[in-house]
Amino acid sequence: MHPIIKESINGGISYRDYRELVEQLADEHSNTGIEKTEALANYTKLNDRRMRRWDKTIKISKETQQKISEFNQKMTLLIITESWCGDAAHVIPALNKMAELNPNIDVKLVLRDENLELMDMFLTKGGRAIPKVIMIDDETGAVLSTYGPRPSEASSYVNRFVAKNGSLTPEFKEDLQHWYNGDKGQNIIKDVIEILSQLEPICQ
Repeated sequence: MHPIIKESINGGISYRDYRELVEQLADEHSNTGIEKTEALANYTKLNDRRMRRWDKTIKISKETQQKISEFNQKMTLLIITESWCGDAAHVIPALNKMAELNPNIDVKLVLRDENLELMDMFLTKGGRAIPKVIMIDDETGAVLSTYGPRPSEASSYVNRFVAKNGSLTPEFKEDLQHWYNGDKGQNIIKDVIEILSQLEPICQ
C-alpha cells in the first residue's frame, strides 16, 4: 500500500463521525477547509440538511441489496471530501448506505485541504474535484478503482453543458441539485454496483 494512502486510511474518520462534524460546523456557522467564508458556511448548513434527508430516504432495492451482500472482497472506500461540497452531500450518504449492507466494505473519510498529497494522486481532468472515492483492497493495498466526483448521468449532464456554454452557471448548478433530488441516489448505487461487478473475478 502506498504510504500516503495508508496514512490517509489511518487518519480517516467514519461516516458517523463525519456527519457529527458537519452537523457541528453547521451549528457553528462554519465549514471545513482552509478557506472560511459566509458562502461555504451556508453550503455546509445546506449539506447537513441534505445528508440528514438522504440518510433517512435513500432506498436500495432487494435485488441490489443481494448483489452488495455477495461481494466478498475486503475493501476500504477512502473518500476525499469537504463539508461545503454539494456533490459530496448527495454522493456520500448513498455510498454509506451500500457499505452498511456488507461488513467487507469499510468507509473512511478525509478532508481534501488537509490531504493534498493524496488528492493530487487522484485528480479529475487535472483538478482537485471532490468527492473522490478511492477503492482499496484491504489485503493487498492495491487501488482497485476510483469513483467521483459525480455519478455518471450527472457527469454527462455537466459535460454537455460545459461543452456548449464554457462553464457552469448558478442556474445550472441549481438544476443539478434538482437532478440529484429526483434521482434519489439511484445512479450512484447503479454506478458502484457496476464497478463491484467488474471487480468480482478478483475476489473469487
